[in-house]
Amino acid sequence: MGANTAENTNLRLKAVLDILAEGVWSGATLNAGEVLAEAIGRVPFNDHEAELLSGGIPRGHKTLTSASAKLVKAGWLVKGRSGWTIPEDGLRATVAFPDVSAFAEALDAGTPVPADVPVPTAPPAKAKTKRAATSKKAAAPKAATTKAAATKAAPAAKKASTRKAPSKAAAAPAVETLPQPDAVAIAGDFNKILGAPEDWAPQYDEVQMEFNPLVQVWTLTADLPAGFYTYKIALNRSWDENYGAFGVRDGANHELNHDGGPVTFTYSHATHDIVTA
Repeated sequence: MGANTAENTNLRLKAVLDILAEGVWSGATLNAGEVLAEAIGRVPFNDHEAELLSGGIPRGHKTLTSASAKLVKAGWLVKGRSGWTIPEDGLRATVAFPDVSAFAEALDAGTPVPADVPVPTAPPAKAKTKRAATSKKAAAPKAATTKAAATKAAPAAKKASTRKAPSKAAAAPAVETLPQPDAVAIAGDFNKILGAPEDWAPQYDEVQMEFNPLVQVWTLTADLPAGFYTYKIALNRSWDENYGAFGVRDGANHELNHDGGPVTFTYSHATHDIVTA
């Protein structure tokens, strides 16, 4: 981890690109909140960065979200309503500037990625695995050099295969689901816009989220005018159990600077946190 906030922020910015690149290679999809959380997990806050600001947001988190604008300006990150994506130049930057010093210098100076740097198509680990598999496959015919050896090997292989199938089935884990509340509401200063009789009132139908059992999250999509909004998550149509920023119970309000138009709120009862897209 870096010695100060500036170094740590550069490490996290590089981690943001690395995480998005890994998602491209693996096919995994992460929303902006998950990308930031993973970057912070890889480069934890120091004491100064962990201090909460007036809105209940850690200093380091606000610094990182502000600094991510440099990635956008460099053309290495695209922020959209559906989440963050990494363009080809961002993928190339992970190769062209592999160490954080060169990465930070290029980012601050606006240095473009050299034209001769190719777009990486897979991480080095995958290429190594492929070579190992090829080598193993090539070596297989040498195991049975005689007809007798081949005859002996066949029953053994068949027996091993018979044992493997039930073992694989037994190892398959059961799908676990987290117990969910009866209702989840977004209670905030825009509830009247959603049709509720009053704001900050979690008891009304208009502010209730819908549960998706496949991905175990609650969502609500609303069409809001441009503006600054604050809100919290309230469970079971009351304030008895509520969550604010970063999933903190009875915590600070969530904040939304909205350009206007549709916005989707997604709440996870596993983290008690919410993301918007």
